[in-house]
This record gives sequence, structure tokens and C-alpha cells, in this order.
Amino acid sequence: MSENPQEIRGVLIAVAGGRLLLPNASVSEVITFAEPEQVPDAAPWLLGRVRWHGWRIPVVSFSRMATLPGHQDEGAQLGAKVVVIKALGGNPRMPYFAMLTQGFPRLVTVSRERLIPDTGSDLPLGVLQRVMLNEDAALVPDLDTIEMLVGKAVQRAA
Repeated sequence: MSENPQEIRGVLIAVAGGRLLLPNASVSEVITFAEPEQVPDAAPWLLGRVRWHGWRIPVVSFSRMATLPGHQDEGAQLGAKVVVIKALGGNPRMPYFAMLTQGFPRLVTVSRERLIPDTGSDLPLGVLQRVMLNEDAALVPDLDTIEMLVGKAVQRAA
């Protein structure tokens, strides 16, 4: 069976106040949440760093960064996971960063027919686009901006 070149695999990630839609290729691994090592004087959305495969990677609360509804309450709830994301900015000191998610991400198939952009309202910080995928409302995160903000926050705290 050949794959449709008009489709890509995506990952829907539940965060406080919404869902994120990421390309599957950007996700390196999903791990169980462990209390991160605090980063002194960090922005409230930078939860700290966790150890992963020899790296100390920054963990972001996307909901706090984008100030989504319910972002104040986001924390390490039962079943919380951390999604490790490949950083594409070329910073050799930060090849990965992670996002807190509530539960296990869900694999989805994304096609042009099923992905409907929402051009309605202003976009929060770190959001590239609001979309509907089938019946699911989701936010497409701006991974370049998030990576830049995380890099600056970690650098300031160093």
C-alpha cells in the first residue's frame, strides 16, 4: 500500500487550555514527567531542566507561554508527560527542548482536506496558526519562536 504524498503524520498534544498539533518528525520521544531542576530567575513558563540521554533539556509550559485559558493551573498532574522536541535552530548547546503535556500524545494523519485554518482571532505568543483537524480544534506552535525564547531564557539564567 503506497502512502498519499498529500498526507503527513502529526501528533496532537493536550495542554492546559487546548491542543497542539506538531509534525510527528519533530517529536523525539515522550517521557513521564519528573520534577525538573529549577532554572534560577527563569520566566514562569520555563519549568526547569530534565535529564534526557545525557542532555539537560529545558521544559516549557506552552500554556503559560501563550497564556492560554487555564494556564495558571497547569502543572505536573497525574499522567503528565514531557514531549521531547528536536530543536532545528542549530544551537549545539540546545539540540532539544521539551513541552509539558497532559497525557499521552495522539498520532494523527494530516491531509489538506482535513486541515482547516482558522483565520479568526489574534494569535497568542508561540502560535503559528489555529486549525481544525477533523473535529479537533488545535494550535500549530511556532517552534522557531519557542526555540528562540527558550534559548534566550536559558542563556539569561546561566
